[in-house]
Amino acid sequence: MPAQLSFADFLQSTATDSAPPDGLNRPLQALWHDRQGRWAEAHTLVQESDGADGAWVHAYLHRSEGDESNAGYWYARAGRPAASGDLKAEWEQFARALLKR
Repeated sequence: MPAQLSFADFLQSTATDSAPPDGLNRPLQALWHDRQGRWAEAHTLVQESDGADGAWVHAYLHRSEGDESNAGYWYARAGRPAASGDLKAEWEQFARALLKR
């Protein structure tokens, strides 16, 4: 991951860049693509991502498309309770948490 990429820099990149910053893991790349409205690209990235972080973002993506049942499955795989709040707030929560790792 890029050294000390801040949330503000990540968010700015989603608004101005044509590709995600180098060095991001797949869950962060997926969030980047989702923010740009590229759901299919985001989904492909999390399908190729193992682990709880990928499952967490996968759950969010299915919730954002309205597939609560599938989202619930992926939240369980991530070891997290199903979310029900604001999607933008959840996206920001993911991004901030994943950037700190």
